Amino acid sequence: MRPLKILFLFLFFTSIYAQSEFDNHFVKKTLRVNYIHAGDKDNDFYYFKELIEEPFWGGPVKHLIDPFNYGKYKLEVFDKTSGKLIYTKHYSTLFSEWQTTDEAAKGEKAFEESVVMPFPKAPIKITLSTRQPDHSFVKKFEKEIDPKNYFIRRDRDNVYPSFPVVNNGDPAEKVDIVIIPDGYTSKEMDQFKKDCNRFAQYLFNASPYKENATSFNIWGIEAPSKESGTDIPAEKIYKTTVAGSTFYTFDEERYLMTEEYDAVRDLAANAPYDHIFILVNTDKYGGGAIYNYYATCVNFNIYSEYVFVHEFGHAFAFLADEYYTSSTAYNDFYPLQYEPLEPNITTLVDFESKWKDLVKEDTPIPTPATKEYEKKLGAFEGGGYVAKGVYRPKQDCSMKSISVDNFCTVCKRAIQRMIDFYTDK
Repeated sequence: MRPLKILFLFLFFTSIYAQSEFDNHFVKKTLRVNYIHAGDKDNDFYYFKELIEEPFWGGPVKHLIDPFNYGKYKLEVFDKTSGKLIYTKHYSTLFSEWQTTDEAAKGEKAFEESVVMPFPKAPIKITLSTRQPDHSFVKKFEKEIDPKNYFIRRDRDNVYPSFPVVNNGDPAEKVDIVIIPDGYTSKEMDQFKKDCNRFAQYLFNASPYKENATSFNIWGIEAPSKESGTDIPAEKIYKTTVAGSTFYTFDEERYLMTEEYDAVRDLAANAPYDHIFILVNTDKYGGGAIYNYYATCVNFNIYSEYVFVHEFGHAFAFLADEYYTSSTAYNDFYPLQYEPLEPNITTLVDFESKWKDLVKEDTPIPTPATKEYEKKLGAFEGGGYVAKGVYRPKQDCSMKSISVDNFCTVCKRAIQRMIDFYTDK
């Protein structure tokens, strides 16, 4: 038998087995666990809130175990009877970022959070773990769940129509993005639909998304807000909107986020999704994103295309910011004694685990930011919000400067690996 035929048969039967694993344990709906995450700079606590059944499952059905060691937290799902691990997901949250701010050193705060998983057929046990500074995990929360429990909510808040922006097929084999409107009134829904089409094109203007355009589904949710715009606290502007977005998150003017995460999940549940993007109706510059949490962008700013693609890089592929001159609210975001988990920055503590394999042997590490190495991969000092001790792959990239379709080879590889995961390749 020819080697190519053997490989084909191996991949075929592996795919059949993976699909059967999903069918053994899950149905194509979502179970959402809402909880409160609270603490201070050094401590965090989880408090269970509620269980909700949602009508769609947009995630993979073959890759049930998350292979990426990314993010601050980890969800693990076990079959209760056998103890078998049947689903995992890594993620970060707004709370994890808040812990690095000055405010967290002065007191405690609570945030809405949730995790989602395919809806189980039989009783399960879930655990939630928090990553420590040395990157190890400590289990902080555990709960047994019976899918027949009549306290699982079947009613849903914030139910609205959805519409396809890009539809390339089965959500189980695509990267599914749901776009939530914030600050669009009912009279502005037609504008939101136009914006969804425009921003989808923004994504596919950039490599490697353009080469993988058929690997994506994008949905929009027709969820009008009572008022147009968003909160700008420093200007004493406050708007009543469906997702509760606001500038000046952590008192950083351009950081546009929301703490109303339950509402965000409610809105996203109107379509099958892997990733949530909140499109905010304002021309003020800003945005934000957190890995496997959500991303935000403004709709009418001259830099909206860059912000949209840049922020999706954070939320989708766990790419780090490579700039180091702009102000942020974070303190010691990347301890220099450890190798960052993000694929596009390094402290050189373990450069072998990053992009060393892509660097030519005659390129010095660290790499001087000179014209000789302007177009080459290396390890250039400055990134992750600091000028010293953290290194980026290239002198410029869409994760560093306001530039469109400018991802470096390292970022492109990270994005491609994530696309392949969600498309079950």
